[in-house]
Formats: sequence, structure tokens, C-alpha cells
Amino acid sequence: MTANPLDRFRLDGKVVVITGASSGLGVGFARAASAVGASLVLAARREDRLDALAEELRDAGTPVVTKRTDVSVQADCEALAAAAIEEFGRIDVLINNAGMGPAGLALREDPEVFRQVVDVNLNGTYWMARACAPHMPEGSSIVNLSSVHGHAASRYPQAHYAASKAGVLGLTRDLAQQWSGRKGIRVNALCPGYFASEMTMSEGGDLLQEMVAGNAILTRFGEQHELDTAMLFLASSASSYMTGQSLIVDGGLSATV
Repeated sequence: MTANPLDRFRLDGKVVVITGASSGLGVGFARAASAVGASLVLAARREDRLDALAEELRDAGTPVVTKRTDVSVQADCEALAAAAIEEFGRIDVLINNAGMGPAGLALREDPEVFRQVVDVNLNGTYWMARACAPHMPEGSSIVNLSSVHGHAASRYPQAHYAASKAGVLGLTRDLAQQWSGRKGIRVNALCPGYFASEMTMSEGGDLLQEMVAGNAILTRFGEQHELDTAMLFLASSASSYMTGQSLIVDGGLSATV
């Protein structure tokens, strides 16, 4: 009997660490991983939101551990990996989702904001990968959240965000080179365009929607489920022959640049 290809998207028996899991895309990723059988280690700075999500997922039968984590702090990242090992004994998937992306003119913004964005988006991705990799068995997967703006210029002034997300692409390629052949850990990047979330639907969200409507081939924001499936592809054995790559999910926004 032919195996069902959809079974390769399952994460039964796998331990998945997700950063930035208290809001936005991270919440959706946690729910999606739960739905396909994963045990979860959820991290973010807002503990109250983490606890609420964990309670929801535990009620659905998913084993969940939470840990307050600031990914820009190396010690926090190491403590998160240690918490995962203490509870589950292994890490099979790391979803490096924590990030921030304020807009700001390069000549006017506080240089400290640039440092903060790079610390979270790029350095935090590195610290988390470095902390988790020693505990990841062959066949594991790291999914780094980059952005369409790692590939193409934003229509808005976001030098810090664009630089950090382009850096994530370079980091992804190099970690794949170091770890995939030798350790069996695949490392890929997921590059979203504009998705409906707290960040994009807040003040100024109407202007973003107008920009996307005028520039993206599909003329709309993406929905969470449309990114969840791409994340599960990269996290699971469905993408077992893929490493060092970036997967753009942006409704055709970058195709028009």
C-alpha cells in the first residue's frame, strides 16, 4: 500500500521549540504544531500570554512547557534549551520566530533602536540555534523566520529590519553548511510577506493593506493558515531534502519588484 504523503507533515513524538510564541505568527505556529502531534516548548517575554496559550493547548491534549525568554540574551536562550531537555530530553525542531520590526528613517531613528532590532532578529536567531543544536538528533530541523524584506526592499523605511532579516538568510545558509551534512540538522528560512496579525492590523494597518493591494499579485494580506502549512513543510520530514534555502510566502509581493 502506498504511503500517504501527508503523513510526512506530522510531528508526532517530536519536541518543537517556538520563540515569540505569545502573539502573532508564533501563536498560530504553536497551534499548528500541536494539531499535528508535537510536544511544545513555548518562549516569549510576555508570560501571561504564554500561560494562556499553554492552557489552551494542554486542554487539547498537547504536552507544553513555557519559559520566559528574551532571545537577545544568550543566557536566556541557553536556559530555554535546558528547560526543553529537562522536560522532554530532546529538541527535534526549533522555530526561530521571535522578532520585531518598527519603521523609521535611517537618518532620524535612534541608533539604539537599530541595535535592538538586530539583537532580537539576527543575534537572537543565532543564540537560539547555538543553544539548541547540541541537543538535536539527526533528522532535526531549524526554521529561521526571515522576511520577504530579506530579499526585496520594503516600501517603508526599515533599514534595521531589512538588514537583520537579510542577515538571517546568510546565517541560515552558513549553519546549514556547518550542521546539515555533519550533524543531520537541516536549516532553512521562512520568509513571510504581510500577514494579518497584531502588528500589521494595528495603527497604520490600513496603509499597509493599501500598499499590499497595489503591489502584491494576490492583492491581500495572507492568513495565518497559509503560513502555517509552509512552516510545517520546513519543520517536518516533508522537506527532508531541503536545507540552506529560503521559502518566500508573500502573495507575489516580491515578484513585482
